[in-house]
Amino acid sequence: MNAQLLMIEDDHRLAQMVVQYLGQSALQVEHVDTAAAGLARLTTPEGGQLPDLVILDLMLPDIDGLEVCRRVRALTGAAGRVPVLMLTAKGDPMDRVIGLEVGADDYLPKPFEPRELLARIRAILRRREGGAQTANHVMRFGSLEIDRDARTVSVAGQTADLTSYQFDLLVTLAERAGRVLTRDRSWRRCAAASWRRSTARSTCTWGASARRSRPT
Repeated sequence: MNAQLLMIEDDHRLAQMVVQYLGQSALQVEHVDTAAAGLARLTTPEGGQLPDLVILDLMLPDIDGLEVCRRVRALTGAAGRVPVLMLTAKGDPMDRVIGLEVGADDYLPKPFEPRELLARIRAILRRREGGAQTANHVMRFGSLEIDRDARTVSVAGQTADLTSYQFDLLVTLAERAGRVLTRDRSWRRCAAASWRRSTARSTCTWGASARRSRPT
C-alpha cells in the first residue's frame, strides 16, 4: 500500500523514527513541526497533491492539535476530507472523545508501538479507499446530487422526478462539466446508455425465462 502521509509533530526524534519505520512499509512521510506549516501544506499542496493521511500531534507549540483538526475539517473540497490520526501524550479519555468529535478518524496515545501505528494507518486508508469507491457512483454539484447506481437525482435534499432520458442527459453533462458538448454528441451518448440498459434488461428477462422453461 503506497501512500503519502503528512506528520505534524514538534518532537523531531519521534518524527524521525516514525518516518523511518513507516518508510519500510512503502509509506512516505513528510514531516513538519508546527501547525501553521501543516495547515499551509493542506491549503496550498505542492503540485496539487494532498497527503493521503495526516498524523497530528495534540500538543503543538503554536496551535492546539484539536484546533488544527477543526480547521482541517473546515477546509473545502478534498483537503477537508483528508483522514486525521491524532497522537497525544495525554491519558485523559475525554481528550480522545473530543478529538474524535472534532473530526479525527482515530486516536493513538503516546507512547505507542510502531506496529500499532502502522496497523491503524492501514485501517484508515482501507476505509478511505472503500469510501472513495462508493462515492464514485455519486456526483455532487453544490446542492445537486446524482446517484448513478440508484438513478436518482436530488436538489437540496429533495428528490427530482426525471424521465430516463433526462437522467441520462444530466449524467452525460455532469460527467463533462466545464467542457463543450454538442447536441449530437450528447444524443449519441444518451442513446448508448439507453441501449446498454435495455440490453441488460433483455438479458435478465431471457435468463428468467430460461430458468422457468427448464424441466423439473
